[in-house]
Amino acid sequence: MQPAETLFGTPDMAAVFSGQAHVRGMLAFEAALARAEAQAGIVPESAAEAIAARSRLEFFDVERLYQDAVAAGTPAIPLVRRLTELVEGEGRKFVHWGATSQDAIDTAMVLQVRDGLGLLETGLLAVGSACARLADEHRGTVMAGRTLLQQALPITFGLKAARWLSLVTRQLANLRSLRQRVLVVQLGGAAGTLASLGDRGPRVVELTAEELGLGVPDLPWHAERDRVADVAASLGILSGGIAKIAQDVVLLAQTEVGEVVEGSAPGKGGSSTLPQKRNPVDAVEALAAARLAIGLVPVVLNAMPQEHERAAGGWQAEWSAVPHLFCFTAGAVERARSMLEGLEVHPDRMRANLEAGGGVLMAEALSMALARQLGKDEAHRVVQAVSRRVAPDSTDLRRAAHEDAQIRAVLTPEDINAALDPAHYLGSANIFVDRALRAFEILQPAQSRELSTSKGV
Repeated sequence: MQPAETLFGTPDMAAVFSGQAHVRGMLAFEAALARAEAQAGIVPESAAEAIAARSRLEFFDVERLYQDAVAAGTPAIPLVRRLTELVEGEGRKFVHWGATSQDAIDTAMVLQVRDGLGLLETGLLAVGSACARLADEHRGTVMAGRTLLQQALPITFGLKAARWLSLVTRQLANLRSLRQRVLVVQLGGAAGTLASLGDRGPRVVELTAEELGLGVPDLPWHAERDRVADVAASLGILSGGIAKIAQDVVLLAQTEVGEVVEGSAPGKGGSSTLPQKRNPVDAVEALAAARLAIGLVPVVLNAMPQEHERAAGGWQAEWSAVPHLFCFTAGAVERARSMLEGLEVHPDRMRANLEAGGGVLMAEALSMALARQLGKDEAHRVVQAVSRRVAPDSTDLRRAAHEDAQIRAVLTPEDINAALDPAHYLGSANIFVDRALRAFEILQPAQSRELSTSKGV
């Protein structure tokens, strides 16, 4: 792994998009193509067996292959040349029969994308499980909801975690539907006609796809890159969603807020200068990885306008952008998992912060209580005037409300206290938590659903 991948990626995703994995995918394509053509009666069965027997990574020097690709323009050319040298007998002349370099490279990429999406789904399920636990455990933990970074109304930390969970659930659903849209074989020959296979081309495509466990596209898609762009955009959105969760944690972990803190571990979160620091390093690394991933999405989208039947630069740009996009997205997901699984929540600090600013975040609740008698506009005016008299060092909203003649004329002291109790002004927060938990449970594998049920999630 390169330094950036070590810091902001994962070893598993780096392995999926390594040079070895890509060469293995191209060889899988060559073997599947030969077997498919044998089944279609285009090449001899013995030739297909000979090609498949030599389409193994152990026979190839991956580093040398990519060095040769610089001059050749694609890694498929030196790969096919080496494979042809390895195959003995009549099978040699049937290597790569009817295919073009892009068929091998694109299909190998699709195989990598399939494995990469699987890793992301596993990671997202872990992130979702952590969010679900927090949502359920803290459905009654009242905290300040903030708009424009200012306190607005009381919410619960369970609701905040449920919103994270809902975001993750949507990304899981999108990844699963994405698999159906993009995991298709590429086989079109030199210009997308499969002319060299006569009228048996479509059948060879079907058989090759079956061999590889991929879908069959309607047409070859050499220069139509909407599927690749779909993957890139989806990963960009996923990374943005993870970044939102990490950003929330960074803000909640600020010294002046102090409502959550990342779990401690040896060597984690310290400062080279300040001994007191406990930095939210998982959240910070998740944010960095997400931004790196999002920055690669325009590369793939800008590569979409490709020239006629074969691209001159756009397709080639995908070779770097797509692997790094997967690596950085995986890094964001993994850091978010670590962040959430070890997250320490401080309900006492949340409760204390509700009183910051003299408790004026309960102004709407007081206004709504008055509005039943005064009307919304007049109630708003009265509470606005009372709120302006609040000085956190001497007078809070509760005291100011009890001292205000207009309010006392409408509400009893008990009514005022009830209106200013944050726990009494949470609306449908608990319902929304339940909805998020149910939606996530539906997307979990059966075994995970049984485990969640047993734990009461």
